[in-house]
Amino acid sequence: MPEQDVQKLDFAISGMTCAACAARIEKALRKLPGVSQASVNLATERAHVEAAVPAVTESVTAAIAKLGYGAQLISPETRLPGVDAGQDGWKVVCAALLTIPLVLPMVGSVFDWHWMLPGWLQCLLATPVQFWLGARFYRSGWKAAVNFSGNMDLLVAIGTSAAYGLSLYLLFRHPDHLYFEASSAVITLVLLGKWLETRAKRQTTEAIRALQSLRPESARVRRDGQEFDISLADIRVGDLVVVRPGERVPVDGRILEGASHLDESLLTGESKPVKKTLNARVTGGAVNMDGVLLVETLAIGAETTLARIIRMVEDAQIAKPAIQRLVDKVSAVFVPVVLVIALLTLLGWGLHNGAWEQALLNAVAVLVIACPCALGLATPTAIMAGTGVAARYGILIKDADALELAHHIDYVAFDKTGTLTEGKPVVTDVLTAAIDATTLVSLAASLESGSQHPLAQAVLEYAKQHSIAYSIANDAQVLPGRGLQATVEGHTVFFGNSRCMHDIGVATDMLEVQAQVLLQNGRTISWVADRIEGQGRLLGLLAFGDEVKPQSKAAIDHLHRLGVKTLLLTGDNPVSAQRVADQVGIDEVYAEQLPETKARVIMGLRQQGYVIAMVGDGVNDAPALASADIGFAMSSGTDVAMHTSAVTLMRSDPLLVADTISVSRRTYNKIRQNLFWAFIYNMIGIPLAVFGQLNPVVAGAAMALSSVSVVVNALLLRRWRPDSKEQHE
Repeated sequence: MPEQDVQKLDFAISGMTCAACAARIEKALRKLPGVSQASVNLATERAHVEAAVPAVTESVTAAIAKLGYGAQLISPETRLPGVDAGQDGWKVVCAALLTIPLVLPMVGSVFDWHWMLPGWLQCLLATPVQFWLGARFYRSGWKAAVNFSGNMDLLVAIGTSAAYGLSLYLLFRHPDHLYFEASSAVITLVLLGKWLETRAKRQTTEAIRALQSLRPESARVRRDGQEFDISLADIRVGDLVVVRPGERVPVDGRILEGASHLDESLLTGESKPVKKTLNARVTGGAVNMDGVLLVETLAIGAETTLARIIRMVEDAQIAKPAIQRLVDKVSAVFVPVVLVIALLTLLGWGLHNGAWEQALLNAVAVLVIACPCALGLATPTAIMAGTGVAARYGILIKDADALELAHHIDYVAFDKTGTLTEGKPVVTDVLTAAIDATTLVSLAASLESGSQHPLAQAVLEYAKQHSIAYSIANDAQVLPGRGLQATVEGHTVFFGNSRCMHDIGVATDMLEVQAQVLLQNGRTISWVADRIEGQGRLLGLLAFGDEVKPQSKAAIDHLHRLGVKTLLLTGDNPVSAQRVADQVGIDEVYAEQLPETKARVIMGLRQQGYVIAMVGDGVNDAPALASADIGFAMSSGTDVAMHTSAVTLMRSDPLLVADTISVSRRTYNKIRQNLFWAFIYNMIGIPLAVFGQLNPVVAGAAMALSSVSVVVNALLLRRWRPDSKEQHE
């Protein structure tokens, strides 16, 4: 379906308790007419829906409400809630105060202290825990049951009701053998586990909340010579915004007056303030350090860099990697299977020895220990923590699949200009063949006057410095991978590499010796030629120098330590390309590559079974970025490059590529650890419960611990520190 016809909507979901809930909502949403994609994230309690029909909001909220959950449409600018330390905490405290007197006798028996509360008092303490503080389990479990599905709350409700009901029966038959402490302790422990889990879970969204906090609520604008504060929502493109020292820049814009240092650390991960002067671009969210700035607004709202960063991080946290989709399939059948196991446990013990009381307790233990909550949290919490900490250091990962795949990378292919080099070439030499140097530079500047290519900017800067006038070329045409051609003063002029000269039939022999010397010195050569009455003629050449970034060699060395091979894909000449490769330690070089041949090199390696990443920043890198398994785009590059890449590096620092692989490996390890613990609790706990070796109280504690341990383990990712940070310090 056409991209413009697709609505992308986000909903806040309330009432989810485990992976089964998320899977059930997701399944229902995907059945709605016009919905092409639906993803529900248990950790963020959000649903992302893509639909091709105009009025889908009501049908989505109705479908979710039918399942027994709440849904509210939210905008991309909606801020995530902060951590409310008191939320539901009072319920845990009340449940604990009522449960402790019931559990103390059981603890005392370990030390040979035999005493017990009267049965009526036990019932009095357990009843409010079961039906008041535990009411949420009944509500959620009932909604699941009437929709012919199951969730964690249904297991807890059935298990604790069985223990409470058995105790109520025995109260009138054998008051010396009651199990009120089991039902109350399980509910208390589950409430405690959910409270701790909620607090820990919200910490995984800290990165997004930190980014959202960068948005000021208002801005000071200058209109008709007057300055006044207005809401950020009322600012329009073209407005003049005054930013005083200590304030955050409210919009993306261009400096018209003033100069200052800006702190962009939360946007780019760069800890050092950046000097900004007249006409420099500024990004909303940066802190103005020392000067008063007058900024012309160029982007507002969802179009600002900060909004796009937040959207990228949120999209990555919503998306599900392949491993999570497998877990969802397991979770979908988990609760029904557990109910069957619990029933078989009850019947097996009861029919075997007639001890139906013990049989019921064993079945309760099965129901309580088998919680799919940890399974549902294992992957999304790790993904959220991984993408969040990466964003903090200037690595924006667009989707979870890229984060999962990055740890498999075998090869990283680099573009040269602007990626491994500074991307700010300067004209070092001007050699003429048929015209004088001033005319040669004037022609080259005329051709490049409408281009944003780094070499074009170098030519125009050289013309400006030497006061060389130039005209605007007509009929300018890009020759991909070769150069430019245009009409200047009535005749066709070409400006490009040796391949371009060969294609138009112009010999370069006259300057070939000098050109080879320049190439040996690491210069990039661009030839100038014209065609009059069908006859091609060499006019001269311009040589460019571009310094290698200080971090490039360290980046390649780091990739080699990670076991990743590197290659250089560039349209530059072989001599210049090899010189850069030797400086930084690149393994393989592919020079004089067109955009389409770069993509073919990438595809060739992929067909051999390798996982390939491509790093670039220009329009000519877009085909290769799209062809690679993972594309890395420098934020200093073009929008086309960033749109076709899976990872955007907010600083033009090649060290961030290795850091991305590092955080991917760390995140994937956390996912595997979490899934191991989530499964191991059940693989050990369920058999123990089936064979009567697990008390329901211990089962409740283990179940609560499983969810909390998974989230806490994921939160350890927040301690990750990139190697590039150490290189800069």
